[in-house]
Amino acid sequence: MDYQGICMQVVDLARQTGSYLKEARARSAPDMERKGKNDFVTRFDKEAEVRIVNALSEILPDSGFIAEEGTGKGSSGRFNWVIDPIDGTTNFIHGLSPFSVSIALMEGEALVIGVVYEPGLDECFYAWKNGSAMLNGQVISVSKTEMVSDALVATGFPYTNFSRMDNYMDSLRYLMSNCRGVRRMGSAAVDLVYVACGRFDAFYEYDLKPWDVAAGSFILDRAGGKVSDFSGGNDYLYGREIIATNKFIFEEFSKVVSGYLI
Repeated sequence: MDYQGICMQVVDLARQTGSYLKEARARSAPDMERKGKNDFVTRFDKEAEVRIVNALSEILPDSGFIAEEGTGKGSSGRFNWVIDPIDGTTNFIHGLSPFSVSIALMEGEALVIGVVYEPGLDECFYAWKNGSAMLNGQVISVSKTEMVSDALVATGFPYTNFSRMDNYMDSLRYLMSNCRGVRRMGSAAVDLVYVACGRFDAFYEYDLKPWDVAAGSFILDRAGGKVSDFSGGNDYLYGREIIATNKFIFEEFSKVVSGYLI
């Protein structure tokens, strides 16, 4: 399997989709539908996902799809694409950056390709099995920060599931008092690739879906980072909780997060 060749085709597709979204948003405000409390979809999400699914079906004709808006035939067989046409829809609706196009490929249970394109800065992050993590053609790697006290931490605020709100706010209060700073970008895929390239040192969030984290977590892994669920296990794709750090502060940061959120 030519993972690199397929990845570069997906890079082109993600860039084309991001350009379409950026131009469409500049022309008109998106019509918005509410899927749930603070959970929105626009016609641009749906149109972009159709474009992506159609193109990926030509790249790997027998592949299945795990896609946020449900386009495609669902998961099947050896290869499955995991797609979020707009990660950061609320930002997109309000004309804010970042938002991103996130596309990952799974072979069986393993991630083998990840692509995240952020149109606002025209930055495409990508990686393939056995390859390096890349940003616009340049190899990237995680930061060398060794202590949480020196870390810049990213997170995502709860917006539909408030069942762990008190514990989450306690964790946030601790980190605000004991690290270099906390940021909330509004796109988990962007948060993950920012850890991958060293802009952030750590990221955590709960109640995320597979399409939010699949591509970014794979890119981070190839950049030398570490990813887990809140218990230190590997159930971060479907377990709706994720910790992502550079390789130096993983144990310390995990203890902080697990101490509040388990």
